[in-house]
Amino acid sequence: MSFFFFDNEKELKSNQIELHYLSNSISYGMEKIAGSKFFDSNGVLERQGSKEGSQNEFQEIDFKRLISEKIRKIIYGEKYSNIVFLAGAGASVVGGNPNYGKTVSMIADNIFEELRKPTGNTYTLEELAEKCRYKDGNILTGNESESKTSPKLADDFNLEDFLSTLFHYRPYVENDDKVKFNETVDKILQLIKDNTNYSYDSKVLKHGALLNFLSNLSGKDGNKFSVVTTNYDVLIEEAGAENNFVIFDGFNFTPLPKFDSNMFEWNLVKEVQNVNTREVEYKEKTFNLVKIHGSLTWEKQDNGDIVRKNKDSITKTDKMVMVFPSSDKFAQSYQEPYFELFTKFQELIKRPNTLLISSGFSFADDHISKMVTQALKNNSSLKLLVTDFNIDPNREWNGDDNQYIKIEESDSKYNQNWAELVRLMDEGYPITFLKATMNSDLVDYLSGRYLNDEN
Repeated sequence: MSFFFFDNEKELKSNQIELHYLSNSISYGMEKIAGSKFFDSNGVLERQGSKEGSQNEFQEIDFKRLISEKIRKIIYGEKYSNIVFLAGAGASVVGGNPNYGKTVSMIADNIFEELRKPTGNTYTLEELAEKCRYKDGNILTGNESESKTSPKLADDFNLEDFLSTLFHYRPYVENDDKVKFNETVDKILQLIKDNTNYSYDSKVLKHGALLNFLSNLSGKDGNKFSVVTTNYDVLIEEAGAENNFVIFDGFNFTPLPKFDSNMFEWNLVKEVQNVNTREVEYKEKTFNLVKIHGSLTWEKQDNGDIVRKNKDSITKTDKMVMVFPSSDKFAQSYQEPYFELFTKFQELIKRPNTLLISSGFSFADDHISKMVTQALKNNSSLKLLVTDFNIDPNREWNGDDNQYIKIEESDSKYNQNWAELVRLMDEGYPITFLKATMNSDLVDYLSGRYLNDEN
């Protein structure tokens, strides 16, 4: 698909435009470098009656207002009976703040550096790669001299693939190496946990604002909205507690909460005294939290029970209930409790009159992506709003030539699942893409704040 249909020499070419909104009827974009020109599918946007150089030229707030009008039609165009919010790793990212939302690549770099520290009881990442024959141990970038003085992981190092290779190799480790090998694996898993362990701060994070918006959108009478997340962190739980929400996360309400997937079906009510009838009133500010990849706070007991504890009290990696990044995530999803959680997610997006909003989810996870695309094909009343910092991942910016270059399908960086969503959108499925992030402007777009802004 061509997002912009003009190619006039007097205007910027489409490969110099950053996409901010995409639907099957219209696209909106902004000049990538200077950001002073704004476009829709037909060309440059101008205010009615404005003259060149005047104060009335088309500005960024006009651009945001145009997009907000489209978003408002999606959000309030009909009354949804089911609201689902899908949060990926990007939902924990705060621009310019390295303490939140670390990418898999950033985590891999940290593991690489930590394992290079001399301890004597762990292998380096290079040594592990050589042992399990991952890329024949060639995981560093640059030439041999650079690798010795300032070693860095190669750009094509894939932590998920590496961990899968490592786990498959584990049963074949020689007896003399087993203790050191297992201690290294434990160290890696602990580092993954440490790198995803964030604490909620309402001054920099907008999870609370999002929960309040979703609660207002869902209405009353027990119509709980649902947050589904692939993240291990407890930012949503902490934001919910700070904003007086009751969370149904699949655990019962005992002193040591135990996993029970039936808890998602319950609600909180109280009796309303009435002379003639026994009416009930639903507790406001409640929602389902479905953590499909597990959590920092979940621990597996020796008897098989899964309990929720304080995240700092869980120290043994073999007791953690977390789907660690690996190519085996699909197989792990059929284990308890992941099977029940994925089943719940599928059930939610199959319900009639459902609005599914994703934030910071790249759709690189095949298992989840297939669930979404199948639901779109089979549930005619499902609408999808995809939001991320980049809604055009199959183009990458070339700073030398100052233009976007298409990523070929044969390239490992090509996001096939994202391309499939764009294709479905072109075929008429109700899918819309919005450039917005959880902790910057997403809630502003969803709530319609830009519609009232003049500056």
